[in-house]
Amino acid sequence: MSTVGIIGAGNIGSTLARGLVDRGYDVVISNSREPETLQHLVAELGPRARAATVADAAAAGDWAIVTVPLGAIYAIPAGPLAGKIVVDTNNYYWERDGHIAELDEKTTTTSEMLQRRLPDSTVVKGFNHIMSSQILTDGAAPGTPGRRALATASDSAAGVDFVTRLYEAFGFDTVNVGPLSESWRVERDQPAYVVRQTATELQENLARAQR
Repeated sequence: MSTVGIIGAGNIGSTLARGLVDRGYDVVISNSREPETLQHLVAELGPRARAATVADAAAAGDWAIVTVPLGAIYAIPAGPLAGKIVVDTNNYYWERDGHIAELDEKTTTTSEMLQRRLPDSTVVKGFNHIMSSQILTDGAAPGTPGRRALATASDSAAGVDFVTRLYEAFGFDTVNVGPLSESWRVERDQPAYVVRQTATELQENLARAQR
């Protein structure tokens, strides 16, 4: 198994860290403060996990997860993530992030913003429209009736394939939204956002999305 650099140790980041450790990955997790603030979490996660700075987590991972408030993406170092797949869990919450004109005007998406920040990485949307409390509980074996589906988007077919395999490991079907420019369809205030849905229902909700 590979090493994952996790940038952001909030609800999504810490939950994914638990799930990845349980699936045999090594995890290097970081937050906006010092690694020492994560010692309780890494002690809980066990020997496959360690805390680091953001730069060290980015460098250590064979691939990475970025799960930080949107404004914090500008502090993410691009160099250590070059050539790597970066899973983006973000959504735009203007109440938290402040108003961002190009998002308010719907001329870009959060994932496109991260891709601009990380021009030499492969950004792929993942785990952004599921409650953190459901990530480790809602998965099911392939073929299970009503199996929950999650969406992904990327400008790279390799990125989509990667998240498809990752979702499968967590017990979810995958629906490909398309390029990052279409990732708004699965973000906040859209029909597919944080609801349990099968692949067919997710496809229908994506089609009903309005920008």
